[in-house]
Amino acid sequence: MLAKVSKVILPPAPSAAKLESMQVSRTHLAIALGTGGLIVAVFLGYLYWLSNQPPVLSRSDERDPLNQMPISITMNPFRDRTIERTANSFIGEMRDGNCRKLLAQWERDYRRKRADFVCNSESQHPLLKWNLVEWEDAPPLVILHYKGERYNGPSQDSTYKDLFSVTEEKKESGWTVTKYDSFY
Repeated sequence: MLAKVSKVILPPAPSAAKLESMQVSRTHLAIALGTGGLIVAVFLGYLYWLSNQPPVLSRSDERDPLNQMPISITMNPFRDRTIERTANSFIGEMRDGNCRKLLAQWERDYRRKRADFVCNSESQHPLLKWNLVEWEDAPPLVILHYKGERYNGPSQDSTYKDLFSVTEEKKESGWTVTKYDSFY
């Protein structure tokens, strides 16, 4: 059995003809180019302004009642991240068990007992992860405050969160970690 198929012819879309007949005047073109140029200029101006701002653009007015750290901070995306890389490298080495090697220079001066305490505590409460929560400029130092998660003990069966800080100083060789503070 054969079915009959009917042929359907649709009329051309009316808007296609309308678009073809529209003419672009020089005024329209000048307005479009001017608007586009203004948008690009404002955007480039904003990027220039942002590149000259400090590392922390804003801090929330709300503060943690226990430690007085801001609830949130907005970091400048164009900041120099050398300081953060140095701190993250130091923290990563501490986490990986290289505390004695990192703090060997501390053992030569008055911080020897502090270095022993830090290394013993780090081995008992290993750091799992950390997050930057505050940036403090105190020229010539920069103090980075972190919120970290640590194991409760060597058994590694439970974790807790704490605050710790890394202090860096600009020296001839670059940024150097000069202090590490943590509550265990």
